[in-house]
Order: sequence, then C-alpha cells, then structure tokens
Amino acid sequence: MALGNLQAYSDELAAVVAQVTRSVVRVQARQRIAGTGVVWPHSGELGAIVTADHVVERDENIRVVFDGSTYEAELAGRDPTTDLAVLKIKPDAGLVAAQIAESKTLQQGNLVFAVGRPWGNEAIVSGGIVSALGKFGQGNGWGNPFQEGLIHSDVTLYPGFSGGPLADASGRVVGINSSVLGRDLSLAIPSETVARIAQQLLTEGRVKRGYLGVGVQKIPLQESLAKKLGLAQETGLMVLMVESGTNAEKAGILPGDILVGLNGSTIARVRELNRWLANESGGREVKAKVIRGGELKEFPVTVGVR
Repeated sequence: MALGNLQAYSDELAAVVAQVTRSVVRVQARQRIAGTGVVWPHSGELGAIVTADHVVERDENIRVVFDGSTYEAELAGRDPTTDLAVLKIKPDAGLVAAQIAESKTLQQGNLVFAVGRPWGNEAIVSGGIVSALGKFGQGNGWGNPFQEGLIHSDVTLYPGFSGGPLADASGRVVGINSSVLGRDLSLAIPSETVARIAQQLLTEGRVKRGYLGVGVQKIPLQESLAKKLGLAQETGLMVLMVESGTNAEKAGILPGDILVGLNGSTIARVRELNRWLANESGGREVKAKVIRGGELKEFPVTVGVR
C-alpha cells in the first residue's frame, strides 16, 4: 500500500472514531475511577444513557460528563445478570445518540474499536479485531441471559472502559463493553441484547424473567431408562426442592422428580433451564415433562415471574 493511501486510510479511521466518541460520556456513579456510557437512541421524554451495571454503585447523585459539561442523571433501572444499567437524562443536554448496528453483522476478523471516557474530557480509544462470536462463553453459563451470545475481541479494555461502546469500522455501536463478564478477556454485550434489556428497564424499571420455583441438579440418566422412555438425552435435572406457594408446587412437581423437558424443549442441563426461563416473560402455561417412578409424566405449570 502506498504511503499516501495508508495515510488516507488512517484519516478515515480517525473520522470513524470521532463519530463514535460524540456519543460517549463519562458516568460518575462510584467512588473509584468513573465508568463510561453511551447515548442510546430513545423516543421517550428523557434521554437514555446505557452503561454497565457494575459502574453504577449508587442510585442517587449520578452525574454524566461530556465535553466539560456535567449533567444530573436518574437511574431508570439495572440488570446485574447482564451487567447493564440505563440512566435517564434531560433531552436538552444536547447529547447525540449513537448509531447502532446489529452484532450479527460482525464476522471473525472484523475491525472493532472500544471507546472509554473515564478521565478528563478526552476519550480513549483501543482497536482490535473480533476474535469470537455467539456461543463464546456459554460453557460458563453466560448463555443464560444472552440470547445473542457475547462478542470477544482483542481490544484493550482500560480501567473505566466498562459501559462504553464496541464499534464497527463504520462507527456504529455493536456492543457494550464489560470487564466483569470474563476474567482477563475483552467481552462485549451484543447490541441486540442491549436494546432488549434497555427497553425493559426504561419501561418497567426491571427485567422480568420466567420462574418455576424449583432447585435442581444435573444427574445422568440410565441408558436403559432413557431408551425405555424414548429419550435421546443422557442427563436430566433432579428436583431437589420445590418452593412453597410457587407454581411448581401448585402443578404437583415433587422433590425427586427428574425434569427432562419444557413445552417440547429438551432440558438436560442447568444452563438450558436458565436459558429457557430467560426467554420467558411469565404468565404462560407450559407442559413440564418429568420422570417419576420410572415413567414419563407431564404437568401443566404456569411460568411465574421474578
């Protein structure tokens, strides 16, 4: 590549970074180093700032700083499970909402940028490529609330970068960075997850997830029993306890039952149950398939909410 072309490419990247940083703010909501936030598109009366839950250590006296100006912000809601929080700010603050792209447009090897604003007025930028997508991390249980998985890149997440954007080469936000989701890994919550959670926090103040009211443990299924019952799975979830007054108790599910399916979905591992419940908003009656006394039984149970 000719030197002139290389300089032109470099200038284009700088322009992309400038586009992203105009929607990146500093979030002052904890004693130690501040975190970062992104001005999120929102049609409500107040503006919305998306950030990481773990950088918001107090519910009051929250401030957002941009270009030397400080604005008071109100906590709309938080979801520790996905490490996301949303702040509300007066729309006359004049902040520019970020451009958002779906993370499914990303491919391994794509160029991405992480932007943070933990100190002073200047933004800090780190660049890299996408390392892994989608199923990365689900083996550690991260797949439960993250229907779209997580984004793993080799960008450097400096202190205070949590809550800031991961942006693509066009300057569109494809994820929100979090330093607590993976030890020594650069992980971002996909924009689809962020949009889904942010909408619930802005409208409801919390994220509703399905709840059955059972404590379970994965156990192996005897090959002969699985064959007899026509089950292809090798494991199920033994019910260790049923909470009093819950829908599971009302449905007749008992300790010692082995849960193997819910409404046609195979349930062989705890993370599969958690992922299934994460996709439920509650109130729907489903069929719980359990093994009791060596026989398959189905119980209608209404999914609760918590």
